[in-house]
Amino acid sequence: MNSPVEIGPMRRTDRAHLAELLVATGAFHAGEVEIALSLFDLTLDAQDAAAAEVPVALDYQFLGAFAGGRLVGYACFGPTPATDGTFDLYWLAVDPSTQGRGVGRALADRVRATVFDAGGRLLVVETSSRVDYAHTREFYARGGFIEAARVRDFYAPADDRVMLTIRLTAQRQGVPTR
Repeated sequence: MNSPVEIGPMRRTDRAHLAELLVATGAFHAGEVEIALSLFDLTLDAQDAAAAEVPVALDYQFLGAFAGGRLVGYACFGPTPATDGTFDLYWLAVDPSTQGRGVGRALADRVRATVFDAGGRLLVVETSSRVDYAHTREFYARGGFIEAARVRDFYAPADDRVMLTIRLTAQRQGVPTR
């Protein structure tokens, strides 16, 4: 990466690059890519409605990481329904050509700051227990997330759902986040 990464809002014009990025990671099957793109489309439609002063709840937020104007990573997150200050980080993906260069950390840090500023107290990430997700779990652990729960055989036999959390209110009070 020759240029610094800028984190900011995503636009409709980023959709094609988002689709390419999701496929390039090799981490998501076709159905998951379709869901991610559908959420992106629905969110932008809701933002358009909100701009037109039509009452709408924005359940998802998207941030992009851009290097030289090119989308190299993204995050999708939002408030967890029926909770008090809990947010979910639904998706975080980085283009394989820029992985290991701080793009994911920059996105995760911006998500945490955005959630914190919105009064969030807990950020939740769910991932797989499969061996090919070990780097993902390590990435979140380095960022202060801890395993809070595990549902055995959730996705498939021997593929557990691993729930990782970080307490943001502790950051507000200046105490450790574990």
